[in-house]
Amino acid sequence: MESSKFDLITILGPTASGKTALAVALAKFLDTEIISADSRQVYRDMDIGTGKDLEEYGAVPYHLIDILNAGDIYGVGQFQKDFNQAFKEIKELGKIPVLCGGTGLYIQAVLQNFAHTYIPRDPNLRDSLISKNSTELLTIFNGLPQSKSFLADTSTHKRLIRAIEIAKWLENNEMADEPSAPPKSIIFGIELELGKRRKNISERLRERFDKGLVNEVQQLLENGISEDMLIFYGLEYKIITQHLQGHFSLTECFNRLEIAIHQFAKRQMTYFRKMEKDGLQIHWIKEDTLNERMEFIKCNLADS
Repeated sequence: MESSKFDLITILGPTASGKTALAVALAKFLDTEIISADSRQVYRDMDIGTGKDLEEYGAVPYHLIDILNAGDIYGVGQFQKDFNQAFKEIKELGKIPVLCGGTGLYIQAVLQNFAHTYIPRDPNLRDSLISKNSTELLTIFNGLPQSKSFLADTSTHKRLIRAIEIAKWLENNEMADEPSAPPKSIIFGIELELGKRRKNISERLRERFDKGLVNEVQQLLENGISEDMLIFYGLEYKIITQHLQGHFSLTECFNRLEIAIHQFAKRQMTYFRKMEKDGLQIHWIKEDTLNERMEFIKCNLADS
């Protein structure tokens, strides 16, 4: 399939919305390959907690999954580089890649080619901020000069620290090079009714517990991944590690995690709406079945 209007198809949505199944169906239809945009699926041995669902891909080639060992650090700047390489390889095959994921910052970084992701990290600054809560960090960030070129993501503690790090660097430095043009993408977003989204999340979480999610976290600890690093990875890995530390029971672990994932899905949707405000047009898919979603995409591709 060739189009002068776009050279990338993006599928985004909150957790448990069916992104992977839709991306795989589309990739099969177009005979193309998938680039994952998930900040944790890059890690090996973190399968159940990150929802890789690799069996869904079948024979469809995928990129940026299982490329690092658990315990390594990965960020949006490296994702941009890895995406560009995968994008180039797929385009050289004469195909239009499908970018699929729920990490809004990663997706927006490649679609709008954020230059600030290459700003170096400041370990001393990070050490001074790590113990502060999100309210304190937001106050610090809001007190810094705001660059019009920097669209900060302040949705989590980790990203608030990075936002402060970037804002402080921009106080005394200028971006040297103009970023290259980003890929031209048509963007589809899956939007579920709230009750359906919550039901999907709860059902999938129970399935993951049944598949051995707690054992996966225990195995990571036994393989030498530190408790602090697993807590840093967030959600399933944070809360289950705290359970294994003896802070609360398995039932309380499930309940806490269920609430946390519901809150995370809400933050994902908030970020996607922010992407729209930043100038990215998202075609929202509200249909429930895979066939209906595919028809929606086919109609929009035909009109583009």
